Amino acid sequence: MDDCVSIVLFLFAVSADFCFGDALFNNNFHPVVGIGNLISRLEKILYPSEDNEKKGLFTGLLLTVLVVLTTYIVVRTSLFVSSALGPIFFYPLFFYLLYTAIACGGLAREAHNVLETLQNRGLIEARVALARIVGRETAQLEEDEIYRAVIETVAENFSDGVVAPLFYLMLGGVPLAWAYKAINTLDSMLGYKNRRYLYFGRSAAYLDDFANYIPARLSAGLIIVAAFFQGLDWRSGWCILIRDRRAHASPNCGYPEAAMAGILGLRLGGDNRYHGQLIKKPFIGDAVEPVSHLHGLRAINNLYLSSVIFVIVMVLIWLF
Repeated sequence: MDDCVSIVLFLFAVSADFCFGDALFNNNFHPVVGIGNLISRLEKILYPSEDNEKKGLFTGLLLTVLVVLTTYIVVRTSLFVSSALGPIFFYPLFFYLLYTAIACGGLAREAHNVLETLQNRGLIEARVALARIVGRETAQLEEDEIYRAVIETVAENFSDGVVAPLFYLMLGGVPLAWAYKAINTLDSMLGYKNRRYLYFGRSAAYLDDFANYIPARLSAGLIIVAAFFQGLDWRSGWCILIRDRRAHASPNCGYPEAAMAGILGLRLGGDNRYHGQLIKKPFIGDAVEPVSHLHGLRAINNLYLSSVIFVIVMVLIWLF
């Protein structure tokens, strides 16, 4: 396919994501749903019947390899076959795979929905809306905690849902971008440090950490660059990034969260409950300002602007 056509389809896909989020396709037709179903079925087959650490590690590794390879091969084969059949088949498939690989618009819409729900319909409904986009328990969260959760989620998922897929798209095309999406889905389903997944999900968690190493750091830089154009405190973003980037259990999540905390003048992080268990976390950033609705909106605007900047950089790299 001609490079110019690829770039045009890519820009259309990004624009569609920004405008519509995931709304163009029913969730049942989203590739991530298919990957999740594959993971669930393989887990039923491969999860060890007895409590055996080595067996859990091996079968978890086997599942991870099978899912990532299957995703890559299916996407690559589908593109090859559709290309042989002609543009009328290839272009829609190419657009569909690009559009569904990016999660900027969907993330922004969900985050904005939580903010609007909290402002217009109250705390109880906002907790329910927030539960759709975060892993922590939301039933007891207060207003300021909901705002912080939204901002943290925007920062973290900017890396996972926007920068990382685009980074791997730039490196290895659509198949590699979807191999990354498979890795990220594996981690979201299996990467827990509880009794069931401590060993079985370890390969998925480690592979996700490895795959996000560069994108997380790129994300932090993009957040700070976008803050400069927003008129936010990009210098503080840089200082907090340097100081607090490792104040997180994840080797990657602390980078975009620290950058976001710095540019907004907020203190993020802290303890949260996950699956009935209190998880103690360090704080990230300084409480220069009390968190508010406005900070949530600024985080969403930063998400869009950071994404646009990265898309422009990608197009320039492809062209020159």
